[in-house]
Amino acid sequence: MPSKRIENATDLAMSMTKLYTSALTQPMKAWSHSMTASQQMLSSLTGNTAIEPEKGDKRFRDPVWTTNPAYHALMQSYLAWSNAITGWVDSLDAAPRDKLRAKLATSLITDGLAPTNAILTNPAAMQKTLEQGGKNIVSGLQHFISDMIQNGGLPSVVDKSKFEVGGNLGTTPGKVVYSEDHLELIQYTPKTAQVWSRPVFVVPPQINKFYIWDLAPDRSIVGNLLDQGHQVFIVSWRNPTEAEADWDLDSYVAALDRATEVACEISGSPDLNVVGACSGGITSALLVALWASRGSDRAASLTLFVAILDVAGAKDTSMGLFANFETLELARMFSQSKGVLEGKDLERAFAWLRPNDLIWSYWVNNYLMGKEPSAFDILYWNADTTNLPAALHGDLLGMLESGGFTGETGPTIDGQALTLKQITCDAYIMGGETDHITPWDGTYLTRNGLGGDSTFVLSQSGHIQSLINPPGNPKARYQTNDGDHDSPESFLAGAETHEGTWWPHGVAWLDERGGRKVTAKKTLGSRKHKAISDAPGTYVRAAS
Repeated sequence: MPSKRIENATDLAMSMTKLYTSALTQPMKAWSHSMTASQQMLSSLTGNTAIEPEKGDKRFRDPVWTTNPAYHALMQSYLAWSNAITGWVDSLDAAPRDKLRAKLATSLITDGLAPTNAILTNPAAMQKTLEQGGKNIVSGLQHFISDMIQNGGLPSVVDKSKFEVGGNLGTTPGKVVYSEDHLELIQYTPKTAQVWSRPVFVVPPQINKFYIWDLAPDRSIVGNLLDQGHQVFIVSWRNPTEAEADWDLDSYVAALDRATEVACEISGSPDLNVVGACSGGITSALLVALWASRGSDRAASLTLFVAILDVAGAKDTSMGLFANFETLELARMFSQSKGVLEGKDLERAFAWLRPNDLIWSYWVNNYLMGKEPSAFDILYWNADTTNLPAALHGDLLGMLESGGFTGETGPTIDGQALTLKQITCDAYIMGGETDHITPWDGTYLTRNGLGGDSTFVLSQSGHIQSLINPPGNPKARYQTNDGDHDSPESFLAGAETHEGTWWPHGVAWLDERGGRKVTAKKTLGSRKHKAISDAPGTYVRAAS
């Protein structure tokens, strides 16, 4: 890719033309794969094939798919067909990036045509229909109509009636100690008599609500930090409407700057440990770099969770593969016309990045089986979306166009040109092994651009569950590498695997940078910034 770091429509058209040309000039490859698939389909009719679904594919877990000859043949035929298409794309003489695009496009078709998605070819749905005399179909139709009207045409993924923010989510005691147009700042009640003098200041993503950090008490990152003697402040962003369309990146970083001043004043600490996740990681890094450009040392450390600051790290994601100047301009025009990029639109876009997990599995559960969606706190939070102001959306797209923090021009905040090199405080970076939104190897690239020391940790899960990873999960593990490494490959080559969650590792890292132990204050806020209301505050309750 040229130095501009992102393609335009001409680049995309040329690469896709090369792919089509490769496909048309190599018909024997298509013929070969179709013949292989045909042979496997014929063999499946006699039970002589044993094609296994990919690891992690939950669609064919019902034992009927292997014990019933007819369903087994159907599954084998489908897998042979879909594998043939993937194998054909792999065999073409085309650039790897073009192949990834083609695989993404073809997988949307093959996933949608899976036999598990139709009632007659799904054994569990057929059994349910026979057992209930078709009542599941009636319930499924009711769910379908409701989702068409109330959920933008996508299957509901969670039973929202089971959750309430402030009721069974976001319940850790605390107070709103500062409020302005962009945000509320929450200070949590210490749980220990002695606390670290340097507070932890958490910056959630602007595209979601903050209580992902404070789900149920046994799954709360905030609660875990308080248990370990840390003072915790967290930002709760306002859910913007059309009236806030002009809120840009500068204004968000300025709001964070003011909120950190409040946290320092209340805690009595001149500096703090800044923690940001996803897009909150981007604004956190901008804030720390801005401080550096002004000669301020307010940042004692910077922690980044599942955040990509180098656009090169996102180029092979499902979104990055089709991002070019023209599509970004269309996206910018779309949000400008409405004043905001609505959270529901983002939710739909993210769902189509993982259709088997976030669309088709609920299609089967809600419509074919006639069941209610499950009650899962993370999915409730994911569906409780927020909007992005058009100006902020445009600025984030601008960063993408210019290469992010490592582009030729770099971002400019408050008139200051910023670079990662300006961030010289210690940094802790965590990526998720199966993250489909911010791939871990993309998050790793941040490490090479920073101006100070950094620690990289690889958690075993995806974008959210790598973060919400409380102790007690027997499948949890993470990797570290204390040796020299400068690439994702060299990190893995010397990595040590640890059983359990990375939470104790991260807290221990913060402990080392927590300052000294002081007596915890009994009253939240200060004379200058008195408590305004109880946590979780009011901004978090605003619906999109």
